[in-house]
Amino acid sequence: MSYSVGQVAGFAGVTVRTLHHYDDIGLLTPSERSHAGHRRYGDADLDRLQQILFYRELGFPLDEVAVLLDDPDVDPRAHLRRQHELLTARIERLSKMAEAVEHAMEARKMGINLTPEERFEVFGDKDPTQYADEAEERWGGTREWAESQRRAARYTKDDWKRIQAEVDAWSERYAALVGAGEPPAGEAAMELAEEHRQHIVRWFYECPYEMHRCLAEMYVSDERFKAFYDSMRPGLAEHLKEAILANAARHTA
Repeated sequence: MSYSVGQVAGFAGVTVRTLHHYDDIGLLTPSERSHAGHRRYGDADLDRLQQILFYRELGFPLDEVAVLLDDPDVDPRAHLRRQHELLTARIERLSKMAEAVEHAMEARKMGINLTPEERFEVFGDKDPTQYADEAEERWGGTREWAESQRRAARYTKDDWKRIQAEVDAWSERYAALVGAGEPPAGEAAMELAEEHRQHIVRWFYECPYEMHRCLAEMYVSDERFKAFYDSMRPGLAEHLKEAILANAARHTA
């Protein structure tokens, strides 16, 4: 079987002009000609073209490709092995690049302008982008969402460290309060509930008491939030909910 230049161009995804150029420089000279003098390519020519295109994809210049393919001491299978190794290494590099781009996309979506290493240094084993899609679906069209995105986009690594330090300090105090048996409607619990609200206001968005009530209900109804707060101390999510409701009631009465 032999094939015309147009057929080979179609097979290989290159232009006829490219094949003419490869012929002109002696890189790929078709093994046959028709009676009219037209180029005809056999199976061996297609094999060589495949090798050329592999090396070109890997970034080798044409003159270097010619030297590699015309080396009489190199078995064709050696070319394939080498190309496989090079392509595998390239795939690994591209995969790592793709992961880095995905991290950047997630950071951009959450407004967290940190490298992945910095984010996990700041937040520990908690991934701040874990619920990004769901959060955007729930609140993406709200003023509060837009405000939180705008603010977060400006925060530096040190800002996020301060935010996390506040969360950790509050968590320790609230867990100790629950452990001491303080009632949710007691002064100490309501003060920490107010501090919880002020943290949101200070760092993310305006959180009026009615909105804080809604968040409190979610901390109990959503198993993921409940697990997060209960991990500080069993029963803390329900306690915090009641404290938030009590605090809102005293401020809006």
